Amino acid sequence: MTEQQLREQLVEIGASLFDRGFSVGSAGNLSVRTRDGFLMTPTNSSLGRLTADSLAELDHGWNHVGGPRPSKEVVMHRALYEVRPEAQAVVHLHSTYVTAVSCLAEEGPVIPALTPYFVMRVGREVPMVPYFRPGSAEVDVELRAAARQGPAVVLANHGSIVAGESLEAASNAAEELEVSAQLAFLVRDRSVRPLTEAQIQELLD
Repeated sequence: MTEQQLREQLVEIGASLFDRGFSVGSAGNLSVRTRDGFLMTPTNSSLGRLTADSLAELDHGWNHVGGPRPSKEVVMHRALYEVRPEAQAVVHLHSTYVTAVSCLAEEGPVIPALTPYFVMRVGREVPMVPYFRPGSAEVDVELRAAARQGPAVVLANHGSIVAGESLEAASNAAEELEVSAQLAFLVRDRSVRPLTEAQIQELLD
C-alpha cells in the first residue's frame, strides 16, 4: 500500500472500531508501519473522528517528524514492533470485556482457548502484564517479555494491545480477543470444554 492508502485504511478501521463500540471517547490508539517509519493516531484523539491528513508521523527511530503529537502510549507500540519485526500494525483498545477480564484477580489463562478462531488469530493463550500508568515507559520490559509469547497481550486494569501482519489483521485479532473475553464471561460459572492440546497444536501447525 502507498502511505496515502495506509492513512485512509487507518481512518476507516478506526471509525469501524469506534462505531461498533470497541473503543469509546478518546480511548485506544492505532499505528501502522510505512516505508519511512510509522503512522500513529494522535494523542487524545477519538478513533471515530480521525482524518487521513491529521495523523502523527514517526521515523524509524521513533522520532516525531510530522503531524500532531502521537499517542502518549507510543512506548507500547514500539515494544511490539521491535519484539515482533514481522508486525506491520498495532492496535490498542480498551474494549469492554477484555478490560473487565484485565481487572479480575484470577489465576490461570486470562482468556481460555475456547474456539479455533481464538487460537488462529491470537495464539495458544494471551499473557497479561501488570498495571502501569498509561504512557509510562516502565511497561517496556514486561510488555516485551509478554509479546515474545504471542502477538496479543492483555494489560492489567487497562485493555489489550495486538500486533498483526497488516492493520486489518491486527484489528481482526483485537476484535477476536474481545469476543473471546465475552465468551469467557458468559461461561465462567459453568463447566466448559476448552480446546484440547492436540486440537490447539493442529491449528498452530
